[in-house]
Amino acid sequence: MGNSFRVDRVGMEIKREVNEILRLKVRDPRVQDVTITDVQMLGDLSAARVYYTIHSTLASDNQKAQIGLEKATGTIKRELGKNLKMYKIPDLVFAKDESIEYGNKIDEMLRNLDKE
Repeated sequence: MGNSFRVDRVGMEIKREVNEILRLKVRDPRVQDVTITDVQMLGDLSAARVYYTIHSTLASDNQKAQIGLEKATGTIKRELGKNLKMYKIPDLVFAKDESIEYGNKIDEMLRNLDKE
């Protein structure tokens, strides 16, 4: 239980750093519109699932962003190693955050109920 605070704190720090790295260090045009929304850490801090959103709704843009993030993983980990005071930088796995689209769908369904 005492370790969960540290896991959450490290996750928040990685989220902030990865957003900054994507903005300033990664030159790949596929990841220009990517925003990191959440980071879920394993309890031993060995791996992190990084959730992202992209402003485009096109499936091809989502696929390009995923490929761009996977290609930039080495650069991101290297920059995290420079910026974070951690013994081992966690392995990064990128996943698209579906919660915003899900929330929009629920919101639209609720609005449609009012019209009926």
